Amino acid sequence: MERSGADTGSTAATAAAAAAARTATAATAATAAMTETAETATGARAGKGAGVARGRGLGFGLALAALATVVWSGSFVTSRALADSVPPVQHAFWRWIIAIVAVAPFAARRAWRQRALLRRHLRFLLAASLLGVTVYNTLVNQAGVTTTAGNMGMIMAASPVLMAVYERLGGARLGARRVAGMLVACVGVLLLVSGGSLAMDLAAGDLWVIGGALAFGSYSALLRRKPAEISGLPFLFATFVLGALMLLPVFLVSLGLQGGFEPTAATVPPLLYVGVVSSAVAFFAWNRAISLVGAARAGVVYYLQPVCVALLSFALLGEGMGWLQVVCMGLILTGVVLGSATRK
Repeated sequence: MERSGADTGSTAATAAAAAAARTATAATAATAAMTETAETATGARAGKGAGVARGRGLGFGLALAALATVVWSGSFVTSRALADSVPPVQHAFWRWIIAIVAVAPFAARRAWRQRALLRRHLRFLLAASLLGVTVYNTLVNQAGVTTTAGNMGMIMAASPVLMAVYERLGGARLGARRVAGMLVACVGVLLLVSGGSLAMDLAAGDLWVIGGALAFGSYSALLRRKPAEISGLPFLFATFVLGALMLLPVFLVSLGLQGGFEPTAATVPPLLYVGVVSSAVAFFAWNRAISLVGAARAGVVYYLQPVCVALLSFALLGEGMGWLQVVCMGLILTGVVLGSATRK
């Protein structure tokens, strides 16, 4: 995607974001209700029905991981589209302010009731907020200045490798089938990134995305250590608030050096999309998926990201799709199915 494609991306992202933002609050409530059902389904670990409960929890967890992955794919198009009109740090800061406002009606009261518990685990919350909120999204936005949305999505698909490594270091057994699925999907991603050539031309923005991938992979692995007594919505609200507070000094520096941006029909709807849908809905779904199926298995589903980005670029931006993209998508999908499967 060339720089001139940013205007087209902005128009497409604005149109998609406007529709998504209108339904995002309802989606947040629906996702929260769905996860309560999942907790019931996965809560029974003993007795004859334990296998059925685990199967339902696995399927629901994979569905939540897929939902988050699809929604986040649109964020890369949005980051690229806003790169010329909204400074990256300001983009990130307002994203989390919007997310806090979106989540507050569902989570603020619960978070206040659990304030003593949140204070007790403040160090964990600060680490999760720094990796998943402050660093990850800011680096991806910075990448959008000098690289394409397609590259961002494809490079971010390397995150599952780090998730699996962390789980293995933590003593988890990944299993031959899951490792094989991860390797097959990884081959598809590498072919897609390299264009079938051994010579890879990485822009400065690609390096920013690699940093974002490391932060997101670390965040996802860290979620497995989330204290069970902290429920999902208070945790989400706390990490959004802490992450925005840590980003505030950098935001003020950016505001002083670069000035603000003009709120227009080309900037506000995309920000609403990333704030409400990509943050409130997708992060809640992803966090719950990690708790249900683990970071490594959810990470295999995350390999779908470059496929989703390619399809969105084809549908919204009119970009062509060659045989290499089709072959790589087949490899990625095969790896996802193989790596997500469970023994019967």
